[in-house]
Parts: sequence; structure tokens; C-alpha cells
Amino acid sequence: MAFGITRSELERWKEAVSRGEIAFLTHYWLDDRFPDAKTVTKVGSSDIDKLISWGAEYGLKPEWIHQKDEYPHFDLLGETQKSILEEEHLTEHLMRFRL
Repeated sequence: MAFGITRSELERWKEAVSRGEIAFLTHYWLDDRFPDAKTVTKVGSSDIDKLISWGAEYGLKPEWIHQKDEYPHFDLLGETQKSILEEEHLTEHLMRFRL
């Protein structure tokens, strides 16, 4: 279950992904499979080659890309999430979600 973002934030992320940009969306999240994770960052792009290349820079494997819908993305959790957001200089995500 996702929460803590607005509809317009979600729509902007979807639009950026659809344009083939590397787009970031962090939100609060609850999933029983990951009881220690309270947030997730979705990093998406409809340009799969670009997304694979971006992920390779951080050691993310292509098979970790969620491709079930029109918004292919990686899900970042925990320390991986935090370190990538820091590396990408996305301090607003870090501060807003107290990472």
C-alpha cells in the first residue's frame, strides 16, 4: 500500500517515465514481505535500455525491473534506497521521508 504522495506527484512520475526519462518517486509503503521497510523509491523509465544502464551503475540487475505495466521500474528499499538517493543528490526525498 502506497501513501504520502499526491495524485499530481504520481502523475508527474508516470509522465516522466513515459517520456523515457529516469524518474524517481519515493513514498511511504507497507508490505508484510518487508516489515522493516517503511518507504520505497520507484526508479522508472519506459526506455528499458536506459533503465538497465542506470541500474548497472548501482549494481542493480535487469531482472529486478518490474515490467508488469506501462511504467517499468526498480524498487529501492533500505540502505540501497538511501545510498542511491544520496548519490543522485535527491535530498528532498531523504528529508521528506526521514531517511
